[in-house]
Amino acid sequence: IAALNGFQIDVQLNILSFLSPQDLCRLGSTSCYWRAAVQDPLLWRYFLLRDLPSWTSIDWKSLPDEEIFNKAFSEVNDNALYDYMAAYKRSCPQGRRSLKSSRPRYGTVTSFLQSLVTQAEPRFAMFGPGLEQLDNSLVQKMMTCPEVLLVAGLPQRQIHGIGSGVSFQFNNNQKFNIVTLYSTTSVERRRAREEQAVAVNKMFYQENSTVGNQQAMHYSVIAQVRKVCEVVDGFIYVANAEAHREHDRQEELAHILAMIDPALGPPNRPLLVLSCVSHVGVERIPCVYVAHQLQLNLLHQPWMMQDTVAATLDGLLNGIEWLLEEANCKSAQ
Repeated sequence: IAALNGFQIDVQLNILSFLSPQDLCRLGSTSCYWRAAVQDPLLWRYFLLRDLPSWTSIDWKSLPDEEIFNKAFSEVNDNALYDYMAAYKRSCPQGRRSLKSSRPRYGTVTSFLQSLVTQAEPRFAMFGPGLEQLDNSLVQKMMTCPEVLLVAGLPQRQIHGIGSGVSFQFNNNQKFNIVTLYSTTSVERRRAREEQAVAVNKMFYQENSTVGNQQAMHYSVIAQVRKVCEVVDGFIYVANAEAHREHDRQEELAHILAMIDPALGPPNRPLLVLSCVSHVGVERIPCVYVAHQLQLNLLHQPWMMQDTVAATLDGLLNGIEWLLEEANCKSAQ
C-alpha cells in the first residue's frame, strides 16, 4: 500500500510539472486538497531550478539562496522543508512586478514630487569590465541611440581629473547624469581587446590585508575616482556576462567593494549591475548565476542585476528605471 501511495504521488507530481507555476497557483485556490498538493517543495524546486536561467533580472530582496544549486534536496531541507514555492514567487520577475504594483500609490506620487523639487539631477558612476571587453561599446550605443535614451547635454559640474559626465533624459522626463570611469586609456583598452588580454586596471591599487590566517584581496580607489565616489548618488557596474570568456569574479567583487566603500559616502546608495553581452546571440551566463558569482548577497545596500545587450540596449531602461526610483527614495529620506 505504501509503495502504491508513493507511485500515485510521483504520478501526480509528474502531471503537475506540466502546468505553469501560474496555473498551479490558480489550481491551489480551488480546494484544500489542491492547495496542499500544489505546495509540494519537490515540485517547486523543479520549477525554480528550471526557470532561474531564463530570468533577466534579480535584486537584493529576491536572490534565492545559493545552497539550492549545490546541495541535494534532502541536504537543503535539513529536516525542515525549504519553502521553494515562496522562493519562486519572490524571485521570478512576474512576482516582483506584482509586488511592485501592489505598493501604495502615494509612493509614486512622492517620487514624482521629489523629482520636481530636486534641482540637481542624480549622478551615477559607471564602471566595470563590460565597458571595455565587449565587441560592442555600451557607452557609444547610449550616446547614439536617441530612440532609447536621449542625450540631454554635458553639464558644467566638473569633477577634478574626471570631467562632468553626460546627462541623459529618461522617458522624456527625468534627467540623470552618468560619469563613465575606464580602467585605462583608450589605446590600452583597444590593444587589450585585440590581444584578448586583460588590461591593468589603473582605477584601483591593492592593499595588503589579512583575514584570519589568509591574505585577503583588498583595493582602494585612486584620488580622482575617490572624488567621484564622494559625490555620486549611486553606481552602475557593467559586468561581462559572455559565457566564452574567463572572469575573475573575486577581483570584480573587490573592485565593487572599493567603489561603494561607506567611508566615501552614504552607505545606502543603490548599485545597478548590468549583466552585459555584446549582441543578441552571444551565449550569456544567466543573471542569477552572475549575481552569485559576484557574491552580491554580501552587499549591504540595495542592488539590482539586469540582463543587457550592448548592441541594442535591451534591458537598459529597466535597470535605469529601478536606479532612479531608488535614488529618489534615498534623497527623499
